[in-house]
Amino acid sequence: MNVTVIGAGLAGCEAAYWLAQHGVSVRLYEMKPHRYTPAHHYSGFAELVCSNSLKAARIESAAGLLKEEMRRMGSLTLQSAATCSVAAGGALAVDRTRFSDYITEKIKSHPNITVISEEVTAIPEENCIIASGPLTSDALADAISELVHKKRLSFYDAAAPIVTADSIDRTVVFAASRYGRGDDDYLNCPMNKEEYERFYEALISAESAPLHAFDRSDESVTVYEGCMPVEVMAKRGADTIRFGPLKPVGLRDPRTGHRPWAVVQLRKENAEGSLYNLVGFQTNLKFGEQKRVFSMIPGLEHAEFARYGVMHRNTFLDSPRLLSASFALKTRPGLYFAGQMTGVEGYMESAMSGIVAAKNMFRYLHGKSPLSLPAQTMSGALSRYISDETVTDFQPMGANMGILPPLDEPIRDKKERYRQLAERALSALDEVLQKEREEL
Repeated sequence: MNVTVIGAGLAGCEAAYWLAQHGVSVRLYEMKPHRYTPAHHYSGFAELVCSNSLKAARIESAAGLLKEEMRRMGSLTLQSAATCSVAAGGALAVDRTRFSDYITEKIKSHPNITVISEEVTAIPEENCIIASGPLTSDALADAISELVHKKRLSFYDAAAPIVTADSIDRTVVFAASRYGRGDDDYLNCPMNKEEYERFYEALISAESAPLHAFDRSDESVTVYEGCMPVEVMAKRGADTIRFGPLKPVGLRDPRTGHRPWAVVQLRKENAEGSLYNLVGFQTNLKFGEQKRVFSMIPGLEHAEFARYGVMHRNTFLDSPRLLSASFALKTRPGLYFAGQMTGVEGYMESAMSGIVAAKNMFRYLHGKSPLSLPAQTMSGALSRYISDETVTDFQPMGANMGILPPLDEPIRDKKERYRQLAERALSALDEVLQKEREEL
């Protein structure tokens, strides 16, 4: 049995690894290092672009539940994260270089995987999983569009800047955990009202970089809500970011003993703690403007930027019309899609789709019906969302408790409700996975 996988991002690596672990010979195509997208810079597989955080770790959270479901399905992403994590309070964050290197080594050393370093410009005739990502090359994207006779959906995604730890003024910046969970894993840059107002005015008047390098003449610019540039968010109102990424709740400035008016948080970018990223500061400002405006943040007056924020085009399929819940193209047997191209939003969501696509490809190869993940699971709920034909205004969706069916008995306490939703999900998943093991 042979399968072609296109793209060595999170979804493609998960799909290739799962199939290989189950005896399938995989040809994995990846155009790096011969060609890079505007957002990618590292030669390794599963490169994390936007942030190094994989979100909450608690099973009673949507992100944590999804990760536990993936762990039970044999996720390579979570194997890597377990060995490459950096302190991030209640979140799971990783050293992105080590994370990529771990997955790259696992893929390249697997006897059932052949890595082919070249760009794919046409859809292969053989059984295939396309996981080429939201920055799919124009040639392959055009081939997909021609196949499905549909226009692609295009959004714009952004990444946050990274500063060196040595350049942060620790007489101003203080360590504390976001929301009081875990150790003091975040650095906090406190602002009083006057400092915030000066920063805000500079932010909303700063000059953005042009998008023409990533644009196409037949596509309009839509900024995706899940990765909104901070300057765009700020223009929605003077307090929008103060109740968003600059929210000071649960934090006190040790210099004053009072809660700051606003707080910019910094999270470790690598295990050594030599780099920090500005949490929630995805941006499309010109590099010079980023230096000028973000240096107004208390404690970052002399910050050295190891990487400035960037904005790039993301492309998605009209999945409700095109894909089934198995991530298979409805009109062509043996062709599956995975990753953010399908409309799942987020690192782990993309990785999950790679596992589910691989499982269903395996079943297809063996003449079995598609795997039906329970709607009570986060994986199943996301799979159903991207394939729900009643969704007319389709936008990317990340893990959230709102897409799960309600409990039989309403529970007012949110923590208890989430706990029971998680227990129900994992119980339902275990039952399906047990049946799958017995069947295959």
